[in-house]
Amino acid sequence: MSEESNRIVFEDALVMHASGRPGKVEIRATKPLTTQRDLTLAYSPGVAAPCLEIHRDPSLVYDYTAMGNMVAVISNGTAVLGLGNIGPLAAKPVMEGKSVLFKRFADVDGINIEIHSEDVDEFVNSVKFFGNSFGGINLEDIKAPECFIIE
Repeated sequence: MSEESNRIVFEDALVMHASGRPGKVEIRATKPLTTQRDLTLAYSPGVAAPCLEIHRDPSLVYDYTAMGNMVAVISNGTAVLGLGNIGPLAAKPVMEGKSVLFKRFADVDGINIEIHSEDVDEFVNSVKFFGNSFGGINLEDIKAPECFIIE
């Protein structure tokens, strides 16, 4: 690409990411929440029913929650594309992009999570602590050799 083409793509990308609601992802309800009854079933007191069933049989979490269709896209931003170590916040647009790809091409909900640590043990422990909240984990853009140790 020419320098002029790169500049245009750069500017267009900034406009696309900032226009309307910033970023590329959002969370939407999968059930109608239009009536008082809908809210009663979705939250309190109705939500107690699936909670009790999952407590009785943990495998039911896949029947009553979105967990089975949700993947965490996780990075600390230490090896992003051709950008190198740009840190977790600057890596967020890339992780949102990966989440959008999961949604668009596999109808899987991706939740991007940026971990603010380059320490392997802290990173691994962070993922271990919240990892069971997702049906899958996608580790992204972590520098070597840490990426091999972590994965």
